[in-house]
Amino acid sequence: MGDCNATPFRICPIHTILVPFIHDGPGLYALDAARQFDAEITLVGVVVVPEGQSLSTGAVAARAVRRALRIYGKDKRITSKTHVIVSHQPWEELSNLIQDENPDLLCLEFDSHLKALHVTASDVLSRPPCDVALVRGKISGKPKQVLVPVRGGPHAELAVRVGLGLHPHGVTSLHIRRPEDPEAGTDAPFKPLERVLYQIPEVQKKFEVTEDAAQVILNYAKKSDVVILGTTIQPITSSASLGVVADRLLHEAPCAVIAVKSGRPLPHIKFDETLSFDAISILVDKWFGENTFHADEFNNLREMVELKKQQGVTISLALPALNEEETVGKVIRTMKKELMQRFPLLDEIVLIDSNSTDRTREIAKKEGVPVYIHQELLPNMEPRRGKGEALWKSLLVTKGDIIVWIDTDIVNIHPRFVYGIIGPLLINPTIQLVKGFYRRPLKVGQKMQAGGGGRVTELTARPLLNLFYPELSGVVQPLSGEYGGRRKALEQVTFYSGYGVETGLLIDIFEKFHLESIAQVDLLERIHHNQHLEALSKMSFAIIQTVIRKLEKRFGRAVLEDVNRSMKMIRHDNKGYFLDVEQIAEYERPPMIEVPEYLNRKQ
Repeated sequence: MGDCNATPFRICPIHTILVPFIHDGPGLYALDAARQFDAEITLVGVVVVPEGQSLSTGAVAARAVRRALRIYGKDKRITSKTHVIVSHQPWEELSNLIQDENPDLLCLEFDSHLKALHVTASDVLSRPPCDVALVRGKISGKPKQVLVPVRGGPHAELAVRVGLGLHPHGVTSLHIRRPEDPEAGTDAPFKPLERVLYQIPEVQKKFEVTEDAAQVILNYAKKSDVVILGTTIQPITSSASLGVVADRLLHEAPCAVIAVKSGRPLPHIKFDETLSFDAISILVDKWFGENTFHADEFNNLREMVELKKQQGVTISLALPALNEEETVGKVIRTMKKELMQRFPLLDEIVLIDSNSTDRTREIAKKEGVPVYIHQELLPNMEPRRGKGEALWKSLLVTKGDIIVWIDTDIVNIHPRFVYGIIGPLLINPTIQLVKGFYRRPLKVGQKMQAGGGGRVTELTARPLLNLFYPELSGVVQPLSGEYGGRRKALEQVTFYSGYGVETGLLIDIFEKFHLESIAQVDLLERIHHNQHLEALSKMSFAIIQTVIRKLEKRFGRAVLEDVNRSMKMIRHDNKGYFLDVEQIAEYERPPMIEVPEYLNRKQ
């Protein structure tokens, strides 16, 4: 698989494309098409020696191919293989190389590449070594109108991937159904893909009912720069090419055509309207590529301040704390000095304390920031324990249009933990919530264990999200304590009082504002005090409750009343093991916009 991590966590719809470059033959049109993608390109030189001639006669042609590959290899995105295949029948050798390279897409020129490689369409497409795109016509510039006729299945999903890679904002999907087809039956393969397409606002959706699908597509093609066609649902072992419709388009379309076939075998399952992994990967990959940022993108703080001024927004930093006297002072000093005094990015910093018994509040007051004890806010409501309660009530005591939260136990505190969160919100008005992620070394004794942190994330939170909210499967660290969002969104969602607050917020923002409203940013490394195993166990218990609560709302059926919310903790002392019961119940707070005190404060 091509390496799309040259910039941190950058993933593209199509990562790597392999193009065979044939001596005195095709390759340039396929290369022109590949260059339109934000992808790495691998060029493989091929010299075809006629049967009956010694392969040694291909040496001169091989030298010419290597010279050409060196020229094309000057493009930083192109990798040219120094080894040139010289063969009578090069397809088998090329297939083996493709399996070793494992590209996302093999790009071939329709007809001319097949003839040059001495291979038929059936040979290539009945057992493709990877996903294949057959290009007919020249694509020398970025196409403005990309048409993708779709029915469903892996070939259609690949067509959408290729379309988004070719032009992320100029794709039109066209779904065609015959008049006599019962919608419930024949459209079943399309349903998972349809659900994904409706979550990609850049894709225009068109629907047609007709007896002549090829003619309808040809009519649309008159106004398109390129048509990208996936096959209808058929066995991957079919000896047919890409089907009757594709064959007609390849010969008659007035614009460029890319016909694709997936190299993945079809699963032997019945189609239903649930979102298949293949379909959802289109959505998640697109989101990851577009909405994953790096803190270094926003380290020009003068530019950030200017963006803030242009938009006329205010920004608040709320610091939740419970017994953090060792670190809270440095956190406040760092942010005040860099993000208020040197660069006025923040308008206020407040401490939301959970009734600390150490010097946390005293230290914060000495640093000149307002201090609130969350148990004393909203006295008409019975106070609850937990960080989520503090975050919810911070909406009441802050004024900013954007609110950022970071934990106060960060040992290696740096301004990036705040400006990294703010950056995506300033550059993209669609984004409502930004989650931080980072490497989390685990301290074991006096040694730091790289990547040892985040145990609850990997063992509980991410598996649950993958199971029940697969659209959120690209979120690297759903439980991170460094995140922020727009007040207008945050005041509309519920907050869980305890450990489930991060999971609940993520799901609520997703369900209310959709996936494109969420972003994530790489904050490099975070060193903090790791919790002991018993605390992690309780955290997992609360997160599971939170996900079940959200599923109840989705399906309109109560489940949690039948679920135990007390946890038996296994203890040990000098007398041996014993059980201790602890209540760990996650309770919701209503959207802050529904709280009278909040509404009165805003008036």
